[in-house]
Amino acid sequence: MIRAGVVGASGLAGGELIRLITQHPDLELTFLGGSSSIGRRPSELHPGLRIHQNLTVQPVTEEVADKVDVLFLATPATVSADLATLLADRVPALVDLSGAFRIRTPELHDRWYPKVKRRTDLTDRFVYGVPELVGDQLKDAALISLPGCYATAITLGLAPLTLGLGLTLKTVVVDGKSGSSGGGLQLRTSDLHPFRAGAIAPYSPTGHRHAAEVGDFLERSRPGAVGNLSMSAYGVSHVRGLLTSSYVFTDDKVDQRELSRAYLRFYKGHPFVRVRRHDETLIPVPDPQVVLGSNFADVTVLHDEEGGRIVVLAALDNLVKGAAGQAVQAVNLRFGLPEETGLTQQPVMPA
Repeated sequence: MIRAGVVGASGLAGGELIRLITQHPDLELTFLGGSSSIGRRPSELHPGLRIHQNLTVQPVTEEVADKVDVLFLATPATVSADLATLLADRVPALVDLSGAFRIRTPELHDRWYPKVKRRTDLTDRFVYGVPELVGDQLKDAALISLPGCYATAITLGLAPLTLGLGLTLKTVVVDGKSGSSGGGLQLRTSDLHPFRAGAIAPYSPTGHRHAAEVGDFLERSRPGAVGNLSMSAYGVSHVRGLLTSSYVFTDDKVDQRELSRAYLRFYKGHPFVRVRRHDETLIPVPDPQVVLGSNFADVTVLHDEEGGRIVVLAALDNLVKGAAGQAVQAVNLRFGLPEETGLTQQPVMPA
C-alpha cells in the first residue's frame, strides 16, 4: 500500500482527497495535517465522511516524512510555498493543489501571486500540468504542481489545437462560470446565500490567474502557439462544477470534420476526457451537471464559420477533475498504477 497524507484536511479539496483515498485500492490514508482543526476527526470536518480510522488532524512537522510516501497539499498558496520549503527534500512525493508553483515565469508569478514567496530553486523542479498532457513527466516525479480548475478545463480544450493540429491561435477569449465551491471555505459577503443563490456574478471580468498559468504552460510547450489569451470569470449558484467557453481566432484554415477528428485522435486512450458532440444527449453538452462527482472532463469543439472562430467548451467537477481527482490521477501515474485506479466513479445526476 502507498501511504498517503493530506494537509488542509478541513477544506473542500481536502475532504475530496480523503473521500477518494479511502476508496482507493492502493492508497492508505496515514496522516491528516492542518492548523485550525488540530485534533478533529474527518467525520467532524466533513459530515458525509464516516471512515473507520483513528486519524485526527495533526500539526505538520518534518516528522511527517516518516509517515507517508506521498503528501497532498490542499492548502492556500502561501502555506504550500512554506511547506514545500520544509518538506520538498524529505517526502518521496509532494503534490501541491495550490497556485504556489503553477506559474514558472517569475514576473508573471509575482503579478498574480504577489504574496506567495517561494523558494526559487524549487520552481523548476515541480512538474506542472494536467496528467493527460504531462503523463510521462509524472513518472518518478518528486514534486508535482496541479493546474487550477479553470486552467484544467481551458488547457484540455485548447491542447488539441496547439499541440495536436499545430495551429497558431491569434486570440483566445475565455468565458468561465464556476460554482461556489471554487472559492473554498473563505467567508465573503458575496458568497452568502442571499446574494449567491440565482446569481451570475462577474467576479473577475477582465482577467484571471488561471488564464495566466494556461498561457505560461502553453508557451513553454510550444512557443508562439498562442498570441493573446484573456478570460472573464463568473460565479453561478451551483455548488460544484464549472464550464469554460473558449472563443478561438486563428488564420489557419480548419473545418468541423477536421476539428472533430483531431480531438478524438488527441484524447484517444485518455479515459477521463470525453470528446462529445454538442447535441448527442437529452440536454446540450458539455454541462457541468453531467460530470459531477466524477473525474471526467467533457470537451466539445465547434467551428463557427460565419463568426470566423472555433468554439471549445469544457466542463468538469472543480473539486474532482479540477482538484482532488486529478491529484489522485497524477499519483497513480507517479507510482506506476493504471491511470484510472480508484477513479472509476460515474457522475451523479441529477445533483
